[in-house]
Amino acid sequence: MTDTVRRSKVERVKEESNYLRGTLVQDLAADTDHFNEASIQLLKFHGIYQQTDRDQAKERKQQGLEPAYSMMVRTKNTGGAVSPEFYLAVDQLADELGSGTIRTTTRQAFQLHGILKGDLKPFMQHIHAVLGTTLAACGDVERNIMAPPAPLTQVNYQLVQDYAQQLSDALAPRTGAYYEVWLDGEQVHRETTLDHEPLYGPTYLPRKFKTAITVPGDNSVDLWSNDLGFVLLTDENQQVLGFNVVVGGGMGMTHNSEDTFPRLADPLGFVLPEDLIPVAQAVVLVQRDYGNRLNRKHARLKYTIHERGLDWFRTQVEERLGKALLPWRELPAWTYQDYLGWHEQGDGKWFLGVSIANGRIKDEGEFRLKSALAQLVRDLGLALRITPQQNLLLIDIGPEQMPKIDRVLTEHGVRPVQAIANTERYSMACPALPTCSLALTEAERYLPTLVDQLGLQLQELGLEDEQIAIRMTGCPNGCARPYLGEIGLVGSAADRYHLFLAGNLESTRLNQLFLERVHRDELPGILQSLFVHFKTERLLKEPFGDYCLRVGLPYLETLIPRPSVGLT
Repeated sequence: MTDTVRRSKVERVKEESNYLRGTLVQDLAADTDHFNEASIQLLKFHGIYQQTDRDQAKERKQQGLEPAYSMMVRTKNTGGAVSPEFYLAVDQLADELGSGTIRTTTRQAFQLHGILKGDLKPFMQHIHAVLGTTLAACGDVERNIMAPPAPLTQVNYQLVQDYAQQLSDALAPRTGAYYEVWLDGEQVHRETTLDHEPLYGPTYLPRKFKTAITVPGDNSVDLWSNDLGFVLLTDENQQVLGFNVVVGGGMGMTHNSEDTFPRLADPLGFVLPEDLIPVAQAVVLVQRDYGNRLNRKHARLKYTIHERGLDWFRTQVEERLGKALLPWRELPAWTYQDYLGWHEQGDGKWFLGVSIANGRIKDEGEFRLKSALAQLVRDLGLALRITPQQNLLLIDIGPEQMPKIDRVLTEHGVRPVQAIANTERYSMACPALPTCSLALTEAERYLPTLVDQLGLQLQELGLEDEQIAIRMTGCPNGCARPYLGEIGLVGSAADRYHLFLAGNLESTRLNQLFLERVHRDELPGILQSLFVHFKTERLLKEPFGDYCLRVGLPYLETLIPRPSVGLT
């Protein structure tokens, strides 16, 4: 697009950046603790967000001090794969250069917080030294590509990991900026870089782009929330037939803006194995050429498809692909998988899913998960997989190693999955305060209190075995995919949340806005009233989300107590 008047400021920053270089080298050398606005935008493509400690903001302002700046760095782990060497490097960096904790994300990557500007370059070089990268973990490009994390020896599970890597390689930026800025031009484990972007062009995509690939029935990746998704289909002999393709999913929205909304992806068609990469690139190209470059709040692929239509979009993809897409093939029902606990892989080895509350790997009092994981990875050389539910799988475990793993985890205060209440197991929250600049209220720091309260309520009602998906975010951007939860809580103001109901555990249905701006103190009472009626009015084994959908939100409104500090 050449009309500079009809583009956002970020679009001009990208175009003038010389393929993501900008003034990053100069800014790194400057004696400051933060970056300028243009560099902040470019840093995202390198996997870095500049943040401030909002807990300190008021006091520092009163003292006439600048905000407490630090950086969050996100790694790129295709399909959630983590080598022992990479994990131990992340563990070390968290202690030496970060906040002392590691966070697993809902897109199967790691985030490290609290890194100072002056420590960024050695941090990035350490990641590179263990064959890791942060390039394109953020920014207006294809981000971390998701795949089912289970290391099962079933052919289709092995194949989707391989295909995820192929997609990641094909859709990665080609600029040499990352290596010039952070690694002094060194390239060890990367495709040859270029001085241009054959896929993305000088302004990259209008907005972030998210892709997932999975096998029929396994929706651990929340397939329908992605811009682009693939489902691998095989025949009875496990020979690859091709891929169903979905497009146009996305979770983000903006409060009080009716033209922004969460959206499930649409089935686009079916492609043969040799067309996997070409169709992925074609989808990206259509969004590159037609996505909104003026309004970033309206720039995701879901809005392009919503406004122009799926048939139009299919035609555009087919023109770039050079052939027609084949008809969509029917799929079995989707199921929720979190893979916690012990599981056989199928090759005589086992894997263990370890629950990580809201993705925060830390040592705190007698709970020393971070130390336990580092010890096990170091002593046993274990590889890992990050799950889309913010948990970790320890993989390729020999039967003789299982007793030690159980013992070490127990000694470090890490509970087995059987001891974790379902309200915690099936809940997720984004980091929100104090580091996220977009957060309107708490998420990660408040959700444990709420799920404990709800867990006691369900236990008193004899409903403790119910698997109810609870997802909370501090703002409407939807990082923890709250619009798919049976109970979705989206921050709207300090200590207040929009309450959404009637999603499902399988993440195949959007929930619906039930109440706005509910004060956190009112949430337990409101939900308890709903649980009471759910117990007496549900159909046989009917899940909570399905019950809410069947009886309808107007009826549910008649069941709740009148808020005393809540709705405005």
